[in-house]
Parts: sequence; C-alpha cells; structure tokens
Amino acid sequence: MVLLMKLTGRAPRSAARSSLPVVPRLGAAAAIAAVAAVTVGFWPTAEAQTTARRQVTSEVEHWGSFFGGRKGNFGTEMSPVAITLPGIVAQVGSSNSTEYALLTNGRLYAWGLGGQGQLGDGKDHNSFTRPVRVRFPAGVRIASIPTDAMPYDTGLAVDTRGHAWGWGHNGGGQLCLGNRRPEFTPARLPLRHVTALAGASNHAVYDARGTIYTCGQNVAGDLGDGTRRNTTRPVRVPGLNGRLVTTLVASFANSGALLSNGDYYDWGYNAQGQLGDGKAGKDSDVPVHVKLSQPVAQVAQGGSLWGNGCTLVVLADGTLRAWGDNWAGQLGNGQRGMRTSPTVIHPPAGVSYRSLATGSATSYGVSPEGKVYAWGASHVGQVGNGRDQTVLKPVLITTGATMISSTANNVVVNVPTLCNRKFCRRRPG
Repeated sequence: MVLLMKLTGRAPRSAARSSLPVVPRLGAAAAIAAVAAVTVGFWPTAEAQTTARRQVTSEVEHWGSFFGGRKGNFGTEMSPVAITLPGIVAQVGSSNSTEYALLTNGRLYAWGLGGQGQLGDGKDHNSFTRPVRVRFPAGVRIASIPTDAMPYDTGLAVDTRGHAWGWGHNGGGQLCLGNRRPEFTPARLPLRHVTALAGASNHAVYDARGTIYTCGQNVAGDLGDGTRRNTTRPVRVPGLNGRLVTTLVASFANSGALLSNGDYYDWGYNAQGQLGDGKAGKDSDVPVHVKLSQPVAQVAQGGSLWGNGCTLVVLADGTLRAWGDNWAGQLGNGQRGMRTSPTVIHPPAGVSYRSLATGSATSYGVSPEGKVYAWGASHVGQVGNGRDQTVLKPVLITTGATMISSTANNVVVNVPTLCNRKFCRRRPG
C-alpha cells in the first residue's frame, strides 16, 4: 500500500542491503489499522489506549503556498505552522490547492482553497487555518488517501471496502465519472477493490485488483494507455501484466507505478528527462521501465508545469537516485541542470533518508529520526526556512515527522503531537 511504504520508509542500512522484501497486499481496513499502529507507536501501548479514550487533538505542520481557481498564491507560510486536528492523524496528503489529514477513526479533514469543492464539505469556501470535515455518506469510513499527489483542485480517497471516492474540480474528467462536472461532496467512483491511487493536473491513476486504470487529460501520454486521447471513463494501462502494484505516483503530465518486486515504471512527459530512460524530448504513452542498480523501496514524483518535473527514489540498499528537471537544484545533487538517467544523490554528512517527497521544484527528505530536510525553489516558502531564495543543499526544517506529502508549492508533515486539556506530548526528533 502507498501509505505503508510512505510511513515505514527503508530499513536501517544494516538490514536494507538484503533484497527488497515482497510487500503484502493488505485490505483497506487492515491498512488503516497498520498506519494507526505506527502513528501511536511512539507511546507505550497502554498509555496510547488511555490517551485515545480522552478527548484528544493532534497536530500536523505545513508550509509553502496554495494556488488554484483564480490567479495568485494564497495562505503562504514561509516556515512550518501547526494545524490542529480533532483526533490522531494516520495519514497526510496534498494537492496544489488543499491539504488533507486522515484520522485513525476513518474521518478525513481538509484545509486550504475550496472554491472548486476540494474541501469536500458541500461548500465553495476557503479555510486556511481551520480544518473542515470532508462529508462522505453515512457509514463510509476512509482507509487511505494519496500521499504523493492529488489532481488539480481535486481530492481522492479509498474507503475500507476498497471503493474510490473523488470530489472537487474534475476539469479533465479525472474522477472517471463520464463528465467534467465539479463535485462539492465526495462521489463514489466506478472502480472497486482499489488499493492505490494518485493524480496531478487533470489526470488520475488507480490500481484496482491488480489492473491500473487512468482517467482525464492526456496531453503527453500521461494516461499511459498507448494513445493521446482524453477520457472521462477508466482506460487500462498496458504492459505491466497484472503485476502487484504497491505505490502509484503522478505529476503534471506524468504517472508512475512501483511494483512489489521493486521495479519502477513511468510514462508521459519527457522534455527534461522525466522518464529516466536516458533520453530527453521523447514522451511515452506507455510505461517505461527505469533501469536502476537496486530494487526501489520508495518513490516520489513531482512537477507542476511544462519545463519542470523530477523523480526521487530510495533504493533497497538505502542509497538515493534522482532524475528529471533540475533548474532549482530539486534533484538534490547540489547542482543545476537536467539529468535524463538516474543519478546518485547524497544527504548531508551523517544523515540518511527513509522517505522522500517532491513538489514542483522543491524536494524533501525525512530521516529515520523524523528530521525533515528541504532543498530547491522557495519563492513562496516551499523550502520552509523563512526565506524566498533557492537552496541547492538540504537544510533542516523541522523534526518529529512520520509522514510527508508535497504537491506543487505546498508541503504537509505529520508530527505526532497528542494534546488533551492539560498538556501536549510530541515525539522526540
């Protein structure tokens, strides 16, 4: 599952040098239970259970800027600020305009821009500091949300029965509903047994019982179905032979799939080497196998416009690779200039990353201890160090993080902080 890969990251170096283990396919209910166990696992089990019975809140941190709908940047934060949620956070997610937090009780909350219905509460308002509950039909409990990216002004989720849900802009038909009408509350999508999903711009990608489906705009082969035709109905992505998918990712005009054996495939736009196939300028409307020295343990894909976009991966041995556009140093190699094939990147001395994230031209690494590092463009606060200058070398931004999600110019991290009426307790970082 996407959420388990994002949370657990890679094993310590001593253990990660063995071959990549097969990731089991968990049911949605089992997946959210596993996430909850990881999230509250920073406290002894008995204490966690006692705390959970009280009226508790928890916090996430976010920074950067939202955009979408009318022109401009909104809710800009140049350094991390806290958002308080009414319960224990299991998972965080993001789109260009909105951020989301899934609680361990299966409820989903959103904040940011909402003029296209992406807050999912039936209204067309913005809410930058107060999370609003996404209004699913009675009895629906959410199991997971995409952590890599969600489509433009659009939200996605999977419930505990494996049904996919979507709401918001739907301008390219990425919700697979046969139309391009916005949805101001979640609509059930025509896909069952969904175990992974992602989206960006006006397209989305879904894994349903081992088959990958895509919907939406197809400007550069982003749908991966061998055509350049747009569609508002699900189409199959060929070439993966029904193999087990653990993670789906997406960016402006690209999509990607990580398989359980560590193979990684991507497709779509390739002007700056976004496909990692050693070429630039030749897009692909079918999946391309990226050649790497080790199986991939975790992947993040970014990009928000023509002329940007990159991919970062953690390999099974703990080493890091990146490829694609690099105008702001977002690949993390301390330089500028595109890389059309996977190139080695290094964290700061004495630091390792268990997970990675990337937005439009800014990237992030999370250490095993939960320290969050950032590098790349920062004109609207994407790096989070309080400045608006591009950063070529990773800088420490915050601590205590268990999960990260970045899309375009904003980023959100889960920092397990449980609060009751008397005190707050945060995971040490």
